[in-house]
Amino acid sequence: MSTIPYATAYHAPVLSQTVLKYLVTDINGTYVDATAGGGGHVAAILSVLSPKGRVVAVDRDADAVQTVKARLPDAIKMKQLVVYKGRFSNLQNLIPNLLPVTGLLLDLGVSSHQLDSGQRGFSHRQRAHLDMRMDTEFDITAADIVNGSSEDELVNILRSWGEEPYARRIARAIIANQPVETTTDLAHIVRDAVPTRWESRAVSRTFQALRIAVNGELDELAQLLEASPEIVAEGGRMVVISYHSLEDRMVKRMLRDGVLEGESRRDLYGNRLVPWKPVTRRPVVPDAAEITANRRSRSARLRAGVRCPVPVST
Repeated sequence: MSTIPYATAYHAPVLSQTVLKYLVTDINGTYVDATAGGGGHVAAILSVLSPKGRVVAVDRDADAVQTVKARLPDAIKMKQLVVYKGRFSNLQNLIPNLLPVTGLLLDLGVSSHQLDSGQRGFSHRQRAHLDMRMDTEFDITAADIVNGSSEDELVNILRSWGEEPYARRIARAIIANQPVETTTDLAHIVRDAVPTRWESRAVSRTFQALRIAVNGELDELAQLLEASPEIVAEGGRMVVISYHSLEDRMVKRMLRDGVLEGESRRDLYGNRLVPWKPVTRRPVVPDAAEITANRRSRSARLRAGVRCPVPVST
């Protein structure tokens, strides 16, 4: 990962130069990285800001918060960087005195550190307790969901958040093998429940679905997207990197229609009241060189929007 700009052993930031291109419009502005991870994107943004510019780094993972603080102590000392532990859905309560901001960045999904730390239970490649909590202070783990849910509840989780076509087979196999305590045990159960050609995808989808369920990821994203027009100042930018279609559809809908469900708001003349205008016609994806250097970037999709005045005619 050494060839990736701003990468460390903790995490390699995806599409860092593209993030700067679409996010930073004022070098004196205030920018929020609401998924700070290992601080790669934070460092990238700081590198192009003036001494008057500022970055707010937020992450729900205590390891990430400590990593960012240890990585960028000079920026903190110079008051160019402030770091908070918390959920990005609570952003308005975390930094009320700094809003609205010039730009907001979300790099969704899990970090390399979370995947590589076997004890966190995010990866099926290492034997570990089924945990998957991004915030280890949270009570509910993946094991609680796997062993405490009915077959129908598991099917709903796998279909809704993993888009898994063999959800019923997998759910039945899980119920038949309860209690399921480790990542490798769950992966083995899933592989045995589906046709051979679909084993790898089924395992990935199952782990994705459980991770989303444990951490409430889509609810978190929905809350932030709905609050985003109040978080970002007019003329400011929002950049979101997603890693699966569920997230990407939500981001696309918000940037295009200003809502996640139903019809766009309209004024008395029928004009749509849309707070965002997309600045990326299609999602931006990593090039071949970045994917070669960081295989985990291959599913990344970046979308960006500019905050419009409301009401606005489109």
